Formats: sequence, structure tokens, C-alpha cells
Amino acid sequence: MTLRLIAVHAHPDDESSKGAATYAHYLDRGVEVLIVSCTGGERGEVLNELVARDPKSARDLTGLRRDEMARARDIIGFQHRWLGYSDSGMAREDGTVPKDSFADIPAEISAEALVRIVREFRPHVMITYNENGGYPHPDHLRTHDISMIAWEVSGDAAAYPEAGEPWEIQKVYYDDIFNGDRVRTFRDLLAERDPESPLLAQMDEMVTRMLQRPSRGTSRVEAGRFFEARDEALRAHASQVAPESTFFFWPNDLQREAWPYEDFELAGSRVETTLPELDLFQGIEDN
Repeated sequence: MTLRLIAVHAHPDDESSKGAATYAHYLDRGVEVLIVSCTGGERGEVLNELVARDPKSARDLTGLRRDEMARARDIIGFQHRWLGYSDSGMAREDGTVPKDSFADIPAEISAEALVRIVREFRPHVMITYNENGGYPHPDHLRTHDISMIAWEVSGDAAAYPEAGEPWEIQKVYYDDIFNGDRVRTFRDLLAERDPESPLLAQMDEMVTRMLQRPSRGTSRVEAGRFFEARDEALRAHASQVAPESTFFFWPNDLQREAWPYEDFELAGSRVETTLPELDLFQGIEDN
């Protein structure tokens, strides 16, 4: 049986900062992996000064981010689909978003496009964001909404009957990669190995912030040998990631020693499984 995994993300670059090592791990195992980007990231800010000097970043940010996505796709090797919606940007002070942007369109409407992709690709596992979106960007929240609709109804022939033959996903996970336990474990090992490291002050600040939200992970993927590929894919999104980004100040060898995993929360399963898990396909391969 060919196993298939679908991961649903809000913007191009999210797939590289949240799960790229896991996708590379499963591709290496022969699993088919499809990334869905719900929006084109058109309203994202250019966070890299060098890219901001490129006239294309102002003239055609949409095209630039599509080019970046194509490079990240080729680095990791996953399949990719655009859902086709417009980036909502951060909500205005009154909580509204631009008309007809992704978060402005009812989730029940946008979910049909995702259900169509699910029924075509026929994944066994879905990865998405939790009810808080990972962080409360309107597009991340809407990504959660439509993903959970697809989880619930893609196997129901009466739901979206023109969106293809029904297909029931077996398991759905929320990303929990940036969790307090991981950051604290890395910080403690760094302090042990290099107590004079200038990174410790930054890590202390990050630990304080991250521990304000509890780790929710139930399942982890040992993907440490793909951390370099993950970083290369993230650097491909150069408009969104400055060279000095905190994503890159954790030495990968120390990461592999401290926490060679990417973590996920099992949000729903239609197969028997036992927690904690070391494989997102646990319980599926036996059926």
C-alpha cells in the first residue's frame, strides 16, 4: 500500500518552517506527500532587507513568492497545490480583513476546494493547525476551519457531491513543533555545553515565552537527519526569512542531540493507536 500524507498550510513558507523535516523523512520512506498552500502570501511583508532591494519584491510579490515556493518544493521533493485564495493579512483593529480574502470567505465555501483535493489525492494522514492557528493570523485560523471540515466530510458522499469520489482520511494531526519542552531542552543542553554562549539570553527569552503555552504533542517524528534540508527549504523563502532569523541560530548538531524530533498532536483517528506515537502512520499500515 502506498501511504499518502497531506499537509494544509496558510501561506508559502509555512510548510518549510512547520514540518519540512517530517515531509522529507516520509518521502525518504516512500510516502507520497502533498502540500496545500491556501493563499499566495500576497500581503506578507518582505522581512529580508536584501530581497527588499529587489524591485520585483515591490512590483510582483505574488510572483516572487510563487518562485520561492517552487524552490522549496524542489528542495524537499513534495507535491504542491495552491488552493487559490488571497492572503488576508493581519486583521485590522476592528477585526475585519479585506473583502474576498481567504478569511473573509465562509469556511464552508472554501472547504469544498480542499475536499476536492483530498478526494483526488486520497491521503491517509492530514496535518494542519490547531484551533488557535499556531498563532492567531486570520489565514491560519481559517486553515484550521477548512481542514477540519475536510476531515469530517471528505468521506461523506452527501457532502460536496460534485467534488469527487468520497475518501475518508484516517488520522489528523495538529502541528506542535514549536513547543516549550523542545526549546527548554535545547537551552539546557546549550548551557551545559557552552555556558558562555551569547545565544543563551535569546534562548531564555524564548523559553519564557514558549512555556506560557503548554506542549500538546502526542506524536513525534524522528527527522533530525533532514534538518539541513528543512533549513535549505526555509531559506528558499528568502523574502520571509532574514539570514539572521532565529530559525537558524540553533546549531543543527546540537538540535539533533537535544531534540531530533518534530512534534504533532493527534487531533482525530479512525484507526486504533496508542499514545505516545513515534510514527504518524501508526495503526494505518496494519489495516
